[in-house]
Amino acid sequence: MRILGIDPGYAIVGFGFIDKNGSRLTPVQYGSIQTEAHTDPSQRLKDIYESVVHLIDKYQPEALAIEKLFFNRNVTTAMTVAEARGVTILAAVQKGLPVAEYTPMQVKQAIVGYGKAEKKQVQEMTRMFLNLAQVPKPDDVADALAIAICHAHSSTLTDKINGVLGR
Repeated sequence: MRILGIDPGYAIVGFGFIDKNGSRLTPVQYGSIQTEAHTDPSQRLKDIYESVVHLIDKYQPEALAIEKLFFNRNVTTAMTVAEARGVTILAAVQKGLPVAEYTPMQVKQAIVGYGKAEKKQVQEMTRMFLNLAQVPKPDDVADALAIAICHAHSSTLTDKINGVLGR
């Protein structure tokens, strides 16, 4: 199964494709979509949408995993991230991909085993899971890979439960 993990953002969207074969996880491609500051907001959203569509067409994932929006004190930032997240989900749905959403705590739990783990711990475990020489930069890219790994682990658990229940 090929999974596309997305760490949504307005200036930087982290993405990471991984392949899951049994319990083995292999990185396929990862990087970031970056939009230019001082560009019309509508154009930035269009650029994100078109870039996600291009990545889906090129790498043919079977699922998209995306981080749920975390509201902090800056509501303006949260709104722009929500818009970027929306066009990303739209691209996936239009391409027929199932979309799974995970909170930051769920991702940390899946990667480190502790929902309140430090960001550096998550990044290092992501590097180790994927046998990478170094933690991908910027942080958004490492986060996207962690989200993809979280989905891989979650889908494995779902498969086991369905097997036991005979679904």
